[in-house]
Amino acid sequence: MTDATQKPAPRPPSWLRATIVGVFGLLYAYIVWNAVAFLVVQAGGSLGLSALGWFVLLFAVVFPIVVFVAAVMLGRRRHAGLLSLVMLAGLALSAVFWLNILGYAYAYGGQLLG
Repeated sequence: MTDATQKPAPRPPSWLRATIVGVFGLLYAYIVWNAVAFLVVQAGGSLGLSALGWFVLLFAVVFPIVVFVAAVMLGRRRHAGLLSLVMLAGLALSAVFWLNILGYAYAYGGQLLG
């Protein structure tokens, strides 16, 4: 049973939420920037990229953007601490995914090339 006199926790000011999302947005953008740079370098090489290479490296560009939007949607009605934790968890997921892409590219790079 819930107590009818209990009030919900106050939401943080909008400037605080915007600051948290903005700072984490820059960190997500750094991962996207690295993915785009890696895609350009690989595609501009002498052998180019195969269809699998295009798919994997384009997905590495799109994935952090999707995770960022999902984290903002999940944390938008939470207080500042939980919003920060959701954004940090999404950033950690994006970073691990990016490291997996790099590891795959360096170990099996010949499969990505055309």
